[in-house]
Amino acid sequence: MNDNKTVVENFYTAFQHLDAAGMNVCYREDIIFSDPVFGLLKADEVKAMWEMLCANAKDFSLHFSDIELLDEEYATCKWNASYTFSRTGRKVTNHIKAFMRLKDGKIIEHSDAFRLSAWLAQAFGWKGILFGWTGFMKRAIQKEARKNLLKYMDR
Repeated sequence: MNDNKTVVENFYTAFQHLDAAGMNVCYREDIIFSDPVFGLLKADEVKAMWEMLCANAKDFSLHFSDIELLDEEYATCKWNASYTFSRTGRKVTNHIKAFMRLKDGKIIEHSDAFRLSAWLAQAFGWKGILFGWTGFMKRAIQKEARKNLLKYMDR
């Protein structure tokens, strides 16, 4: 089980350094990922998402803590990321809880949980505060994130 903790630590340490390759080596080839912005991603989509986010990060810092091994397969941890959201130039601090399933020293499932409405309020200011709770704005952000990821993957 300590090996699983090391994998999680390696993943977030690489993330602190915006090292997408170091992050992605912690994943199995058939990784499944989900979060409130990108939704469900699989395999190469997951790896490309981290590459895109790391390549475009501005004023980025990350802190992770409370890695908890629930059993020989599941782990959770908390992480906070602060950065400038490129679309609006606004500073965002996102508080996230990660849920991971590990097997044979690799992460095979990864889900990040956070309040999308809180993120939208920070990223978009008054528009995010007024409309961030609506399904319309959440779906628009998810659609844009997916479009940007596919564009990044096609380069």
